[in-house]
Amino acid sequence: MSDELNSKGSSSELLQLVSFKIGNEEFGVDILKVQEINKMVPITKVPNSPAFVEGVINLRGKVIPIVDFRTRLGLERVGQTKDTRIIVVDVDSRIIGFIVDSVSEVLRIPVNITEAPPEIATGINSEFIKSVGKLEDRLLILIDLDKILSANEKNEINSVSK
Repeated sequence: MSDELNSKGSSSELLQLVSFKIGNEEFGVDILKVQEINKMVPITKVPNSPAFVEGVINLRGKVIPIVDFRTRLGLERVGQTKDTRIIVVDVDSRIIGFIVDSVSEVLRIPVNITEAPPEIATGINSEFIKSVGKLEDRLLILIDLDKILSANEKNEINSVSK
C-alpha cells in the first residue's frame, strides 16, 4: 500500500484548486488557470455562434466568450441565482468565462488523495476529468481545462471573440 501512495507523490505535494458546484456535484480547477471570479453580468448573444457559447461579455474592454459549464457537461440548463458566477479562465492562452452554479472555496489538497476517474463516469463526459479528489466528507471532480473544449471548439470560440 505504501508503494502505491509513493507513486502518486508525497503528501507534501499540494494541488491548489478553486472549487465550484454544478447541481449537487463539486468540481475543482487549477487555481493558476483562474484569472478571476465574477458575479453574473448581462451576456450579449452573438448570431451564428456555436451552440455551447452563451454569448460574450465586455470585461474591462476585452470581449470574453462565455460558456455555460452545465451545457458543456451535458447537463440541463437552470435559471441563474444570486450564487451564479462566471469563472474567467485561461484555456490554451484563450480567456474564456464559464458559468457555474456557485463558487465554493479555494482548496489545497495533497496530490496523493486524488486518483484517476473511474472507467464509467457518472453521466459526465469523462475526457474533461483529470482526477477525483477524495476529501473527508465528499468527492471533488478535478477538471482539465485544456481538454474541456476540442480543437474545433477552440477555433469556433476564437471567431466569436474577434
